[in-house]
Amino acid sequence: MADDAMRTPAPVPPGEVREETRKLLADLADTLDRVRPGAEMTEGIRLARPLALAERLHGPGPAANNTERELLAVMPRVRDDETRGEYATRLRLIAQEVAA
Repeated sequence: MADDAMRTPAPVPPGEVREETRKLLADLADTLDRVRPGAEMTEGIRLARPLALAERLHGPGPAANNTERELLAVMPRVRDDETRGEYATRLRLIAQEVAA
């Protein structure tokens, strides 16, 4: 079931995450680590970055929208006082199937 208030689809079990989604999670983690890793991570960033990554890969359209939904389904909510670098670490763990 989706969380409509935060536009977050239902979680995807780690074994069902597509390879493309794992790669995009790793790419996002790299960006968060490279650009201001000590700055606060926000829900706004979490909600905005998936579509930007998906459209860069697929161009605007249904494929990008599907990829955005998949990314949002595996990206955890931001914790209080979490930095971009800390969130990047969590994304990498998910991409490597270490955590959900």
